[in-house]
Amino acid sequence: MARLIFCFFAEDTDIFTEPDQFTGTIERMSERDSSNTHEVISELFRAMNTESDDRTAAGIARWANVFPYVNGGLFSGTTDVPRFSKISRSYLIHIGSLDWTKINPDIFGSMIQAVADEEERGALGMHYTSVPNILKVLNPLFLDDLREKLEEAGDNPRKLLNLRNRIAKIRVFDPACGSGNFLVIAYKEMRAIEAEINERRDEADRRTEIPLTNYRGIELRDFPAEIARLALIIAEYQCDVTYRGQREALRDFLPLDTMNWITCGNALRIDWLSICPPTGTGVKMHGDDLFNTPIDQAEIDFENEGGETYVCGNPPYIGGKKLNAEQKEDMKACGLEKLMQLDYVSCWFFKFADYHARENAVASFVSTSSVCQGEQVGLLWPEIHSKDIEIRFAHQPFKWSNNAQNNAGVMCCVLGLGRKTGLRKSLFFENSVREVSNISPYLTEGDDVYVRSAAKPINGMPPMCMGSNPVDGTHLILNGDEKDKFVHENVDSSSFIRRYLGGNDILKGVYRYCLWISDRDEKAARDIPAINQRLDKCEDYRKGAGRDAKKVANVPHRFCYRTHKEDVFVALPKTSSSGREYVPAEMFKPGPVVNVDAFAIYGADTIILSLLMSRMHNVWLATTSGRLGEGYRYSVKLSYNTFPAPQLTEKNETDLRRCAEDILLAREAHFPATIADLYDPEKMPANLRDAHDRNDEVLERIYIGRRFRNDTERLEKLFELYTKMTTKDLTKTNSRMKA
Repeated sequence: MARLIFCFFAEDTDIFTEPDQFTGTIERMSERDSSNTHEVISELFRAMNTESDDRTAAGIARWANVFPYVNGGLFSGTTDVPRFSKISRSYLIHIGSLDWTKINPDIFGSMIQAVADEEERGALGMHYTSVPNILKVLNPLFLDDLREKLEEAGDNPRKLLNLRNRIAKIRVFDPACGSGNFLVIAYKEMRAIEAEINERRDEADRRTEIPLTNYRGIELRDFPAEIARLALIIAEYQCDVTYRGQREALRDFLPLDTMNWITCGNALRIDWLSICPPTGTGVKMHGDDLFNTPIDQAEIDFENEGGETYVCGNPPYIGGKKLNAEQKEDMKACGLEKLMQLDYVSCWFFKFADYHARENAVASFVSTSSVCQGEQVGLLWPEIHSKDIEIRFAHQPFKWSNNAQNNAGVMCCVLGLGRKTGLRKSLFFENSVREVSNISPYLTEGDDVYVRSAAKPINGMPPMCMGSNPVDGTHLILNGDEKDKFVHENVDSSSFIRRYLGGNDILKGVYRYCLWISDRDEKAARDIPAINQRLDKCEDYRKGAGRDAKKVANVPHRFCYRTHKEDVFVALPKTSSSGREYVPAEMFKPGPVVNVDAFAIYGADTIILSLLMSRMHNVWLATTSGRLGEGYRYSVKLSYNTFPAPQLTEKNETDLRRCAEDILLAREAHFPATIADLYDPEKMPANLRDAHDRNDEVLERIYIGRRFRNDTERLEKLFELYTKMTTKDLTKTNSRMKA
């Protein structure tokens, strides 16, 4: 594939002596039935790997002899070519007829992601990065600074020369380089700046002083590693054509250099200093050549010493629970043996920390936003900060998008890491940027606070618990039709049936039911044949289930795990869309049984409803809870137990109860609309929105005496209160929140 791409590009850009030379030769010399297409292509590859003086002895076919000697390892090694079918030959010829002159190497990453099967992409955490997302990494890392210095230099020859010398020494290192997109874009952007310098110095025809070997990468798989080097070669040629002209570009292009600066290997097991060493230190390890590695391959040192080093990339995204055995060993090798809950991408942060200790580099990585949310914050960032590293700049979480066919559906952020300084930091939002004194691990302005899991509320709020879990093989659960039939055929059974509430039931108003039987009523329940039959089936199921289920197999009328209480309660889904502006909580009278897909607060006052459905709580939730795709995965220990609730006076309590009641009345006015309908951001009824707005105003005035200007200000206040709350015992305050 790498060889074909090169040939298609070469025949359209005059690297080969005639237009369509490669495609045309295949079309003329191969049979229409494609019986010898593989032989023709193999002979062309063999010719391009043989020097002109050796071709006669090698017996190169006359029609292949017109192709240039390419070298560079691209055509070395085996020249075996897969057999082509008639239709695949026609595809090949059609592809060759396309215009490859303006090909963007960006396509290579898209191609690799498209051809990799879904299982492989998931296992390796493959996520191809588009050019706009790459620039979110590279611009604040160093390109913006170079452009700023170019602007400052104006037409001053000395300043321009100093900047050009600086650019020529810069090293860009991607330790998860994939098909090389970060390196390619960095190279092309720096060539553009260099060209502008040369133009201003009246040296427009000057050869570049930016060596490709200053762009280093490590890639686990051989195919993308091969493509990465090819992409850089093509990028260099395109830049030469653009800035020096076709003739000059062609003169220096062939034969290719045999050096390879893309290492094929596991970046988490390789010492990065051996690939991209500190200034004045020779390279101790070399990478595989494009298709094989000669034993005597020379080590490749940097051409220009004394430069800055920038580490960048888009490492794999794999959650801690999905790691295979080898990846778990990678985590341990990076010093994360006690932090195995972390996302795999965290390994690259730790590797950079070790690298940074020897080489004063700055890094910028695309990462899953999970490392800046939920429990991972308290695990990861104290370790990173302890290594004298801070967040220099960051892009707040954004939805991943690129041009690949199989687009990754994740929320990402960009993190710029470097040695701690007193300099201002840049915090990027979707359409703006703020200069701040410090970026917290939650990607907000403020101190480095870590919200720790709390087993019980530290804010005086009543306990929240997960719903009950039957572990019954569904034998204790009934849908609406089953329940109606049950009651119709067994009149006495209604006293043993309760509404069964999960997250979806709360959001969409679904009615499901369960058998809820106390110990004292078990005999009466078993006297009803239909119930007795279901209990027997539940018992049989538990006997063949897990250890905990086996323990309660002899009491099949009970739920395996029970948190239910006969009291009023507030319930909310365990997961919810991040698109909603408010947590979709609901108040219930005693009776319904909440299941494990939802949380319940028994004995809660309507004040709790006011707090949970506030903008303040939603902002805290978005910051401290984990994500499930684009939604929130509500965390009791991180988001509820730690929520910095304000101290309330009796008047505050009265006002908040009224606000909660107004919200409930506004919902009721739109019956039978569901919670999901009412809280659709684009369809939320005006009176419900107004009720929420009043609730937010009342609550925020309790916090600071006025409305907050934005979510950033809300978080600053919440983190301030959290810090105070964790330094003294406030668990006995706000007792009036309990009914």
